[in-house]
Amino acid sequence: MGNSTLNDMTLLPGVDQIVAGLAAGSSSSGQEGKAKRKPLKSLYLKFFDTAPDGKSRICKLCRKSYCMTTATGKRWCVDKPSSTFWTYTNMHSWLCTGNLGKHLNNRHPGYHQFPEGPSFTAQNTIQTTMITRSKKPHVPVRARAQAQPQVQIQTQPQIQAQGQVKVHSQPKTKPAVDIDHVNWLLLRWLIGSSLPPSTLEDNMLIDSCKYLNSSVRFWPKEKVQEITLEVFRSMKEDVKASLQCINSRLSVTLGFWTSYEKIVYMSVKCHWIDENWVSQKVLLDVCRIPYPCTGSEIFQVLRDVLVTYNIDSRVLACTHNNDQHSIDACNELERELKSRELPFCYIPCAARTLKVIIEAGLENVKPILSKIREFILQTNSNQEMMEDFKHWTEVYQEGSWKLPFDNSANWSSDYNMLDVVKKAPNAMDNTIKKVEEIFGPRDWVLSSAEKSMIDSLHSYLEPFFKTTTNLCNCKLPTVGLVFFFMDHVFELIDMYHDKKTASGMSKTADNFISKAYNIYTFTAAILDPRIKGELIPETLNSTSNLEDARNHFFRDHSNTFQAVGNGHSAQGTTEEAGAFSFAEEIIRKRRRVSMTTAVDELSQYLAEPPAPISTDALEWWRGHSSRYPRLSLMARDFLAIQGTSMDPEELFTSKGDNVHRQHYCLPLSSMQATMCIKSWMQSGYHFNFQSTIIDFESLVKSATAPGDVDDSSHLHN
Repeated sequence: MGNSTLNDMTLLPGVDQIVAGLAAGSSSSGQEGKAKRKPLKSLYLKFFDTAPDGKSRICKLCRKSYCMTTATGKRWCVDKPSSTFWTYTNMHSWLCTGNLGKHLNNRHPGYHQFPEGPSFTAQNTIQTTMITRSKKPHVPVRARAQAQPQVQIQTQPQIQAQGQVKVHSQPKTKPAVDIDHVNWLLLRWLIGSSLPPSTLEDNMLIDSCKYLNSSVRFWPKEKVQEITLEVFRSMKEDVKASLQCINSRLSVTLGFWTSYEKIVYMSVKCHWIDENWVSQKVLLDVCRIPYPCTGSEIFQVLRDVLVTYNIDSRVLACTHNNDQHSIDACNELERELKSRELPFCYIPCAARTLKVIIEAGLENVKPILSKIREFILQTNSNQEMMEDFKHWTEVYQEGSWKLPFDNSANWSSDYNMLDVVKKAPNAMDNTIKKVEEIFGPRDWVLSSAEKSMIDSLHSYLEPFFKTTTNLCNCKLPTVGLVFFFMDHVFELIDMYHDKKTASGMSKTADNFISKAYNIYTFTAAILDPRIKGELIPETLNSTSNLEDARNHFFRDHSNTFQAVGNGHSAQGTTEEAGAFSFAEEIIRKRRRVSMTTAVDELSQYLAEPPAPISTDALEWWRGHSSRYPRLSLMARDFLAIQGTSMDPEELFTSKGDNVHRQHYCLPLSSMQATMCIKSWMQSGYHFNFQSTIIDFESLVKSATAPGDVDDSSHLHN
């Protein structure tokens, strides 16, 4: 085997140096003379730049320099008695490029995956190796799966018999990852996680992605911001177009929060019941409320949103967050709509009212709850304490507990702490006792009086907890169902032992009743087949409200026949005039029949007993809409009115912690577009960029296997 074959073979990545030496020994003795100087042609060299001095090589991956003139020496062959040896030139070529290969294998495993070698500028080059490697580097999973085959090490007799070393062909390299595909996926991640575009400037994130694939380049944050705003505008047009196809009335809910920049935002969500009796909702906008954030500013922003989506004449109700400024804004909106003879009402959020009542009940035990919370936090952070608590619950038969405990700052966590003291006092005391033996006294132990107070409060608040749990788990918390639960809570207030606290709770309840009970909420309640007239709160269930509901039904929903136009101008003949008068008479008769039928529909519906409380209200109407064709149209309008301004889960459980965190952390430049796009995608709208739908599933496939996926498959016009 000649020098040409030897040099080519020894410069392949992953070839062992011993094999190279053995292969050299098989060359003929006629080659002992001075070998010709052969230019360096190595697979390694494409990963190195020539230094300005012409004597060194600089790694393109980490910019480490290697001198090419310092490696000298001779290597004697042992395959022949004549002891032929390599000349300086061949040894220099083998040893220097061998060092380059060692550097690539040790510092940059998986380097051979680059199709044409890296091409970095100085400013984009990683200056230092991110991870210090051991003598035998750990190859990443991706590199390990595509590792190049090694040359088979053979004994000398085998080499002489075969005459050459078998070198396996290298695997085909994968095409480079499409950078735009990666950036689109990163954009979706930013929006889904509610992160600002500046996240892509984080050095740790950049270095991590470069470690996986050094060809990845992130979009600058200015481009990310520009594309996000364009996606927001495109998707907003899709939402606007979808709302124009709705043929029923709509209801809106308002939410408010303050970001870390001390900016007040308002979210406006739209709710309706579609023709298939499915409850739908979509976020219309997230808007900044200008200073001083009073009712006038809120009204102007709300009105602009409704006009932008062209739904200002179709909004039937608005559920606000109980803040006085929101009430003032809704009052202004009501005056404007009623001046246009459009029906409209606004109601407070029942869930927020319930939260205020519960917090009033917990006021006297806050110091005790602080002690319990310290114990819960310490237990959650210590595996041994969790094991001890679980052990003592088994010893004292105090039930099974889900660990770690819920320690979020919400009502479900507060009740869980009361539950621990009520149902597992011995396990708690023994766990604390062991901790005190090791770490000293802790102010977690409750006195007998404190335990007695917790026991009494736990029993009293248990119905409140069941109420919030039912609201959180309810598929559709209609106004009728929400009022049913709230009426039960109001009855419990009078049973509270602390009269002063009960008085404050009663005041909150009375304030809610005065603002929430009206003809619109009465109509929404009776159209819930589970509630009807039997389960409506007595304060709301009155003869006058029922009569007003009938009048509203007759006026807006019973008249299904419209006047028939003749389609051409009158000719003035007596025959045509008589025919027209006769047609008008027929229409009037049909209207009278329609109203009589409508009366029968409403009376028949209310005369029947309510459906079981576990019944799905919308499923019930889906099955009975043919029986009550006119009344069902009214039900679609009024069942869309929301009893709460936000998802009860976000208010009473740990789910709200993530929502609050996202609301707080986004800057002004990203808040509107990020929150809206995220919500629209969750509602089923396509990720739309300039009338092009981005198919993220295809992007994922193309990013992981670029050669197997059509580059255009992720775009849909």
